[in-house]
Amino acid sequence: MATTFVDRVVLHVAAGAGGHGVASVHREKFKPLGGPDGGNGGKGGSVILVADPQITTLLDYHHSPHRKAPNGKPGAGDEKNGADGEDLILPVPEGTMVKDSRGDVLADLVGPGQQYVVAAGGRGGLGNKALASPRRKAPGFALLGEPGDERDVVLELKTLADVALIGFPSAGKSSLVSVLSAAKPKIADYPFTTLVPNLGVVTAGSERFTIADVPGLIPGASQGKGLGLEFLRHVERCSVLVHVIDCATLEPGRDPMSDLEAIEHELSEYVADDTLGGKPLSERTRIVVLNKADVPEALDLAEMVKPDLEARGLEVFIVSAVAHRGLRELTFALARHVREARAEIESAVAIAPRIVLRPKAVDESGFRVKVEHTADGEVFRVIGERPTRWVRQTDFSNDEAVGYLADRLNRLGVEDELFKAGAVPGSTVLIGPEDNSVVFDWEPTLSAGAELLGRRGTDIRLEDTHRPTRAEKREQFHGRKDAQREAREELAAERKAGLWTDRDPVEVEAPQIDGNDGEH
Repeated sequence: MATTFVDRVVLHVAAGAGGHGVASVHREKFKPLGGPDGGNGGKGGSVILVADPQITTLLDYHHSPHRKAPNGKPGAGDEKNGADGEDLILPVPEGTMVKDSRGDVLADLVGPGQQYVVAAGGRGGLGNKALASPRRKAPGFALLGEPGDERDVVLELKTLADVALIGFPSAGKSSLVSVLSAAKPKIADYPFTTLVPNLGVVTAGSERFTIADVPGLIPGASQGKGLGLEFLRHVERCSVLVHVIDCATLEPGRDPMSDLEAIEHELSEYVADDTLGGKPLSERTRIVVLNKADVPEALDLAEMVKPDLEARGLEVFIVSAVAHRGLRELTFALARHVREARAEIESAVAIAPRIVLRPKAVDESGFRVKVEHTADGEVFRVIGERPTRWVRQTDFSNDEAVGYLADRLNRLGVEDELFKAGAVPGSTVLIGPEDNSVVFDWEPTLSAGAELLGRRGTDIRLEDTHRPTRAEKREQFHGRKDAQREAREELAAERKAGLWTDRDPVEVEAPQIDGNDGEH
């Protein structure tokens, strides 16, 4: 039989990427080079889980497990920033626990409106207007938008209830919920009628509490047999466990004592989630309800086994959901145990030590260099949030942007650490996570073609020109005159000393005499 109730899904989420910044120059009719005016890119949308009381199942995420938030818009000229991407809000039922792929708990959404950012949107890249400074007046580049987070998370729904009714299939749990509360669960006379936990609200005097009908358990449920393993997690949040035992069963080999021991064994074998802060299932308050007392044989059997159960220290009630017998006493007993459990939880919270959270700063400057030995030789991996983010924001097709990255890494101290780790020019350097690293052939000093025109980020056409004062002009004039006079005096002294003449001497070749003629 198919069910539309889903309480565990694997969700694949991706936040939006940030928009790219833009490199632009302001231009007017009589001002063609008015300086940089490129705007910043918008922030990418985040994926946020929000607890919604109107949602009761994770079915939507079972059918559509891939969710992605929109990207941020790129910037534009005239200092126009791109629009931020809208956050993607995913409503989940109250009691949803968020875990990562390793099983570590990330969030527990138990109250209405509680939310958790499961994937943060990427930052938008800065335009060249934001990158301009007194030393870098005309940046010819902009930063790229940062990609958003991508991750796989597990959503587990654990029912929020004070009391859980547990027992074998067809023990009458759904019938009890229907008569103790206003809930209308499906009831039939065949096993595994209940395929989803049914919740009901019970009022006993001034006390109000919730009661859950957990689908039938069978021996081996804690190991995954039947439906028990899928729904045992819904018992974890319940403070009071009620064993509902069918005293009118006709199945061979079953009796109230063996049924109780079988269910107790499954409770002890099931490992509850430590992050919920509750007791193990086998140590929680337990009450025994001997049901179907409207059948004479069942009533006799219930009265027979009640003393044995009470001898074990259990509180026992003989009830009939059909005849409404013993329900009032059961209701007030449940209210008393719920009140005691709530008081115990409140006292535990009151005396619990204060936990001070010190999250790592977003702009944490720490980094480390890790030396790795691979088949291709020794490589140096730079691990840190800021270096990784800077690399992601760099446009490697722009020489000036690459030089700017080199300056930032140098100021952060990456080059010094690489030297200490044993890197030499030409060494392979990786920056970023192992699954998405950027590879460099490291050169300690990076020179880009744009630097030949002057200091990186400058433009001589935008440099401020100094207008000399009258005194500075007079000093420059006298300086030139003094230099000319000294040059003339030096030339005159050299001429007087005969060190040089107006014409160079010409060597005359001696005539050749022919010895055969004897005459010239």
